[in-house]
Amino acid sequence: MAKTKRRLGHSLLTKESSAGVLFTLPFTVGFLMFMIVPMGISLYYSFCEYNILSEPKFIGIDNFVKMFTDDAVYMTSLKVTFFFAFVSVPIRLVFALIVALILLRTTKVTGFYRAAYYLPSIIGGSVAVAILWKRMFAIDGVVNALLGKIGIETNFSWLGDKRTAIWVLIPQYLWYQKLGWIGTYVPLIVPYFFAIQGFFVYLMTNFIEGIPRELDEAAKIDGCSYWGIFVNIILPLMKPALVTGGIFSFMWRWDDFLSALLYVNKSSRYPVSLALKLFCDPGSASDYGAMFAMATLSILPAVCIFIFFQKYLVEGISTSGLKG
Repeated sequence: MAKTKRRLGHSLLTKESSAGVLFTLPFTVGFLMFMIVPMGISLYYSFCEYNILSEPKFIGIDNFVKMFTDDAVYMTSLKVTFFFAFVSVPIRLVFALIVALILLRTTKVTGFYRAAYYLPSIIGGSVAVAILWKRMFAIDGVVNALLGKIGIETNFSWLGDKRTAIWVLIPQYLWYQKLGWIGTYVPLIVPYFFAIQGFFVYLMTNFIEGIPRELDEAAKIDGCSYWGIFVNIILPLMKPALVTGGIFSFMWRWDDFLSALLYVNKSSRYPVSLALKLFCDPGSASDYGAMFAMATLSILPAVCIFIFFQKYLVEGISTSGLKG
């Protein structure tokens, strides 16, 4: 009887394992094809002299030596990227934590404030929002209708007229231009003082809400102030959330391409994400071996940080505080 039960249990376990493997197979195949295999090919070509038109020729570590000895642009871009990463990460986390603490205050309008803050981060890049934005500024759109109600007749499309399209599409760039920030690093740092990315605020808020209230109440009974509760109880318990936010912040800052492309207009100030394209010479003949070597070195910091701190990353994502 016991032997039959063991066989039945083993059969069920085998079926469950097979089902699990079957459901994860598409992801595994996609991960191997689009992540592991390209990374392996890139690593191989980084040790070769290669220009697409000819067969790759193995040259050892010459491309990597070139990065650190002959290429001043790469070293400069590496320093710039490290500077941005290590400056923006603490700023982003500190101000996200401040906003999270403000949103945690229970008032009649707390729900509205949270929705207003998180909503742009959730739907800001969707197709539906783009269509809605286009309709709002059309000839028969909401904007023209509202202006007509107050006696201002505007019979043109705001997105189709060259006088108004630039103000509708890129107001942030124009604002930075008026402030004289274009061509500097200021637009890449200052926005983080305002906790502009709702993901980090949401992460902090969820984690703090998961901390048992009994800890706060016990500390108040012992005469601890609000600042003391935050420093001695909440902040130490938030280590997984802070490390998780730090990892995401570092990786996003390290890989940021669009912001640097828009606001940094000198090649001597390019971060690593932009410096890669400088390997293409005016004759369109590219040193792909050196480019692959640079790409390989560029992803190492993010990979190392992920490997060393993955324990806190998993803990910070899978939990939202203590289970009381």
